[in-house]
This record gives sequence, structure tokens and C-alpha cells, in this order.
Amino acid sequence: MQVQILQAAIPSPTVSVIRIGPLPIHLYALCIVAGIVVAIWLTDRRWRARGGGEHQVGDVAGWAVLFGIVGGRLYHVITDPELYFGSGKHPLDAFKIWDGGLGIWGAVALGGLGAWIGCRRHRMNFVAFADAAAPGIVLAQAIGRWGNWFNNELYGRATTLPWKLQIHDLDVVTGKASRDSAGHAIVLGYFHPTFLYEMLWNLAVAGVLLWADRRRLLGRGQVFAVYVMGYTLGRFWVEALRDDHANRILGMRVNSWMSILVFLGALAWFLRHRGTPRSVAGPAPEPVTEAGTEPTTEPAREPVSQPAADPPEKPVDPRPAGAGGQGAAGTAIDSGHVEHAESRAGASAVHREAVDGPGGKAGQTGDAAAPPDR
Repeated sequence: MQVQILQAAIPSPTVSVIRIGPLPIHLYALCIVAGIVVAIWLTDRRWRARGGGEHQVGDVAGWAVLFGIVGGRLYHVITDPELYFGSGKHPLDAFKIWDGGLGIWGAVALGGLGAWIGCRRHRMNFVAFADAAAPGIVLAQAIGRWGNWFNNELYGRATTLPWKLQIHDLDVVTGKASRDSAGHAIVLGYFHPTFLYEMLWNLAVAGVLLWADRRRLLGRGQVFAVYVMGYTLGRFWVEALRDDHANRILGMRVNSWMSILVFLGALAWFLRHRGTPRSVAGPAPEPVTEAGTEPTTEPAREPVSQPAADPPEKPVDPRPAGAGGQGAAGTAIDSGHVEHAESRAGASAVHREAVDGPGGKAGQTGDAAAPPDR
């Protein structure tokens, strides 16, 4: 009697390409597209909750996705040039993104540049957009990792754990696994399912971001900073489990070094923006005037106090100062002081209001501000 021992393991697909007539559809590419669609949907909801417009995310997403794909492929080709250049290699294969190979570092870097350009063109707040997009980005990365499962790639070292991953000898160009003489798919071995580890980690990071942002625990730009720190932390320990081909610096994989550097940069941003308010989309800037310059709003000026007007001059008494005789007495007004001059014989009764000095003699002066001595 023959006994067949079945090992507990996670199976991998033996087909990564499906064909509809002459058109090949790579399942890896479908996973990437599904991740992008989910990211745009979630970002749009979060952006409108921050006060943004309904169609603004779609306007920016075109720039971000295009730049992100180009950046991801450039990073992959630059860090692994031996896969596309040299003896027996085909440089044109570097353009076949459907065969796999998108570096997340390049995708986020150039994707962020594309988002900045889109926000600038549509007069949107870039930092608020990055905070709104962060959970959707890491969720898209989690969905995209299933593309690695279809391609039988991104696995770790060999293991005997119950959740080990079965890996086939798969040709990503034809999308079919090699088979033995009996027609069975050739199994290369059983390895750590690092694609699954990273996918679960990314889902956890997305959940933390949504929870913390909903409770308004993160300030301006900190949502995106926590995303970067969370992802790089997980990527570092996942990279430590991988044993596939990778270029190394000082004995450590290039992606591990990148995780450390990017984590420190995000941590510096997070600490610098402690205590800042939550980012919001905010109103659009003022429209451009016909002259081509933006209108400027000058601060209100304080009213300038005008000097007090001179007090009106006292009317001149039209009555004559005196009659008869050669001399006359007059009243002179100077700074509130009244000077009385006693006229000679025949003085007019107009001068009866003059203030007499002590002894009843005329010619003395008095202060108009003080009550006269009576």
C-alpha cells in the first residue's frame, strides 16, 4: 500500500497570463491596475472629506500614476542592470513592465513629483493631497503584491513552516510553469511567503493611518510621514528574509539601505511637524486678473489722525473803543491773557469788564484760566 504525504503549504499559480484571443493579459498587470483604482477611490473620498473638490483627485492621479510607473521601472532597471544589459540580454526587455519589476522607491519618488505637478497645475494643496493619498497608496501596494504571487516571485529563504510557499519554475514571458515528463508542474522548493508578509503588513499600516487620521492625531504632513515610516520598517525585516538575487552594499541589500535612509527622512519630517494642525484642502487661490498678475490684498490701514483745526478767532467787537479825547483804551487778547489799559479821560463803558488789580489800579494782568479774585 502506498502512502502519499501531503505537505502543508501555500500553492502558487502555474499560469500568470491569460489570453483572450490573440491578446495576452498578464495577471501581474491586473493586480497593479486594481491597486491603482482602489487608491484613487479612497484618496478621492478622503480628499473631499478634507474640503476638496469632487473631480480634483482624478486630475492629479493621471500625473501621479504615469510618473510613478516610469519611476518604479527606472529604479528597478538601475539597481538591477545585469538583468537587461550585457551578454545574452535584451535591453528592450527593460520596457516590459508587465513581466514584473517595479521598484517602490522610484514609484513613490517620481509619483510624488507627478502629484506635485498636478496639484500645482490645478491649484491644490500638495501636502494635504499627500496626507489624503497615503492610506490608498499603501493599500495599492498590498493589492499589487498578489501580482508577485502570480509570477512566483518575491519569496524568501527556504523553510519548513506550515505556511511555506510553493514555488514553480515559471516563465513570466509565456506565463506558464515548466512541466516534467509526467505533465506535472516542476516545483523549485518551499520558501517564506514574503509577498504575503508584506501584503499583511501594508494592510495593517493602512488601518493604522485611517484610524489615527480619523481621530485627528496626526498633523500637517504627518499622515504621509507615518505611511513612509511604517512601510520602510516592514520592508526592512521582509528584506532580511529574502534570499533571491539582489545587489548589495557592505553586505546588505540595496533595498535595506534605502529603507533605513527613507525611514530617517520621514522621522525627521514627523518630529519637525509635531503639534501642527491637521492638513485641509483649503480654498483655491485667488484667480488671475486680466493683467496676468494675482490680485493682492493690502492690510487695512489705521486712520491717520488729522491735526486739530485752529479755534475760530473771536469776533472783533464792532463798538468803538472810546469817544472824545485824543487817546483811547483798548483790550488786547494774547494767549488767554487779558491786558487792560486804563484810558484817559472820557473812557468808554466797554472797559468795565476789565479786571482791576490790587488797590483798584488799572494796568495789572490776570490769568484767564484761573478764577478772578473778587
